[in-house]
Amino acid sequence: MSALVLAGTACTSFNRYPPAPTVASKSDHLYKIGALDTLNIVVWRNPDLSSSVTVRPDGRISLPLVENLEAAGRNPADLSRDIEKALAKFIREPVVTVIVSNFQGVSTEQIRIVGEATRPQAVAFRQNMTVLDVMIQAGGLTDFADGNGAVLVRGSEQGKQYSLRLKDLIKRGDISANVEIKPGDIIIVPQSWF
Repeated sequence: MSALVLAGTACTSFNRYPPAPTVASKSDHLYKIGALDTLNIVVWRNPDLSSSVTVRPDGRISLPLVENLEAAGRNPADLSRDIEKALAKFIREPVVTVIVSNFQGVSTEQIRIVGEATRPQAVAFRQNMTVLDVMIQAGGLTDFADGNGAVLVRGSEQGKQYSLRLKDLIKRGDISANVEIKPGDIIIVPQSWF
């Protein structure tokens, strides 16, 4: 009988972390441009200066008349103002708009899912993102995942760890197990013992 109890407890997930808070504290998060983002830069009334560029791995971009401008880690509005300053040497009162069209984001703000997700990966953060959103992008859990043993590591709280109930959320449809995500969070999905 004690062997059955021991086997039964070994199959259930044991998590030593507190449950993740359902709601992340609201903040006015501004998107920061990251390496490999695609930027559409529009210079009003100057189509020959407008272009679409990819942020280089070193975080910089080059445009007609403007070379090696730091873009990574900046928000699009601030980058627009810097491009305007650089172009003011060549044209009168330039008006520039930067539109991000292919998102990667700054690596420190990406959400990472590792372990027994179908497709472990880094996902660009977006406002009001939840664990369910991340798991959909990661393709769910593998057959070997201990979904209810998953851990959320919150980078914005100096690595504080919380337990997640991914199996309840994904396999059983328990929406109460869905929690909001913050920039820089890491989701670790361990392998099940059985």
